[in-house]
Amino acid sequence: MEETKTLFESKLRTPMQMSGAESVVHSLIAEKVTTLFGYPGGAIMPVYDELFKYDNKLKHILCRHEQGAIHAAQGFARVKNGVGVVLATSGPGATNLLTGITDAQIDSTALVCITGQVDSKLLGSDAFQETDIISASTPLTKWNFQITRASEIPSIMARAFYIAKSGRPGPVLIDITKDAQFELAQFHYKPCTALDGFVPYPKIEMQNIRAAAERINSAKRPLVVWGQGILLGNAESEFKAFVDKSGIPSASTIMGASALPTAHPLNMGMLGMHGNYAPNVLTNECDVLIALGMRFDDRVTGNLESYAKDATVIHFEIDSAELNKNVIADIPVLGNVKESLHKILPLIQEKEYPAWYKRFADKKSIEFKEIINYDLNPSKEELTMAEVLETINKATGQEAIIVSDVGQHQMVSCRYGSYKNSRSHITSGGLGTMGFSLPSAIGAKLGSPQREVVAVIGDGGFQMTLQELGTIFNIGLP
Repeated sequence: MEETKTLFESKLRTPMQMSGAESVVHSLIAEKVTTLFGYPGGAIMPVYDELFKYDNKLKHILCRHEQGAIHAAQGFARVKNGVGVVLATSGPGATNLLTGITDAQIDSTALVCITGQVDSKLLGSDAFQETDIISASTPLTKWNFQITRASEIPSIMARAFYIAKSGRPGPVLIDITKDAQFELAQFHYKPCTALDGFVPYPKIEMQNIRAAAERINSAKRPLVVWGQGILLGNAESEFKAFVDKSGIPSASTIMGASALPTAHPLNMGMLGMHGNYAPNVLTNECDVLIALGMRFDDRVTGNLESYAKDATVIHFEIDSAELNKNVIADIPVLGNVKESLHKILPLIQEKEYPAWYKRFADKKSIEFKEIINYDLNPSKEELTMAEVLETINKATGQEAIIVSDVGQHQMVSCRYGSYKNSRSHITSGGLGTMGFSLPSAIGAKLGSPQREVVAVIGDGGFQMTLQELGTIFNIGLP
């Protein structure tokens, strides 16, 4: 009887007609998704039923908690510089994603989060596991949308992926009612390449590029401060070429670490509240501050009234909302950092700054004597966190991906971790989410299986997501 019913239903379909749940799966395949993370529940079960039919194309990682799933998707997206995909059910399943969504929004991680929802006829009735996740997630996402008709799925999914990964990346949430997952509709998928009113890549003004180059070339004590924008923009090679040619000392935010090899002679380390002494002190002595793909958050600047007060600030940034938000840019350069560096490089003079280099060397010497030497060679027998990181550096040849949790060990990982390759340090920077490291390391390993991945976690953060050890065991991660 059941077989006859299935045959009858199949005859009712047109060649391009499928259920909303199938449409979700086919949309993921069309976007070249290979791995997704999630936890099933009743409201998203139709999508899960279809997923099992395509396990040769889509690898689903069953995590132990939705927070673990979304952090794993973040780690995956960060090493791939792509889009992480998460599935969750309605109600508590959806709300369990909110911390990870917020984390991704602040740290500019591209995610597409797909949540199930109660039948459309039950919306607003306080049905079992009904939560208005659209209202809850609106201030936390780059975009969100609730689908109540199967016919909407292909176009909305295409839009979701485009918005998540274009311009400054961020999280998108798509909420799909259960009846829309069962409903039959025509399927036609067309990737989204543009949206009215959405300009992810602003046109770069050459007059600003020329003004920036002129001021950089006339500088006596310039300093580059770079952030994660270099990594998000795939601009590592252009950035290194800029540093090599300009000869300018450069310092990283915690999110930008590994965009320039640690051993590069002009890499002055991390700056900010927990950063290295030389770049922190000399930020206030520089005459030109070149900010590349960073947002001048409070952990970097400290007191804004005294921050780089004598410097001409040149700010390269893709998000117009970040320009002049915390620090006023004398020369703002709005646009894709990779393209901006490509355009400015021919205008930059090859220079060296011997006296300025000596100032950095002197400050680094003081820091080594007062702090670093003690951290790496303590007088007591107990291991220091710096020694642990130095051991990791040696054991992995500085080629591992280090995924740090939140706390003092996070700062030590950035200060003492050594990186030869880009995308080698992953952490929760803006939100500071304890418990981030373990599941994110799972995603990082799945996204970059050929590389060693080391999760550096404190005891508190570990206890927040330690259930994901079960995920590691079940999927057989080495």
